[in-house]
Amino acid sequence: MLQPKKTKHRKTFKGKMKGISHRGHTIAFGSFALKTLDEKFITSRQIEAARIAATRYMKREGQMWIRIFPDKPITKKPAEVRMGKGKGALDHWVAPVKPGRILFEMDGIPLDVAQEAMRLAAQKLPVRCKFLVRRDYVEA
Repeated sequence: MLQPKKTKHRKTFKGKMKGISHRGHTIAFGSFALKTLDEKFITSRQIEAARIAATRYMKREGQMWIRIFPDKPITKKPAEVRMGKGKGALDHWVAPVKPGRILFEMDGIPLDVAQEAMRLAAQKLPVRCKFLVRRDYVEA
């Protein structure tokens, strides 16, 4: 699963996720993309599940790029522990995602295969997604 090798701070604030994505909102590598329409924390497990679902359908043809990385630590206190006594221990890593962010990109496969692979990947994610095709794409 994805997680950073090292971070500046072990535990971070939750932060706010207002507005739309101003970075990572255009297709940069492939011909097809999966774009999010919601704001949410996407865990490293969800990213991995979506990646596996898409690559299985593609039968490992073509190429896939993951455009998000879970670099935000989420902490959790154990069950049945009283309030106070500081922040909980690190539980998992998430990628904060705003509307308009490109999550995955694909290339080297036909349009119908890419569309179905992205649909399967989107089912694994907690956000509503939209399938995009690069503007200058021509079917070979």
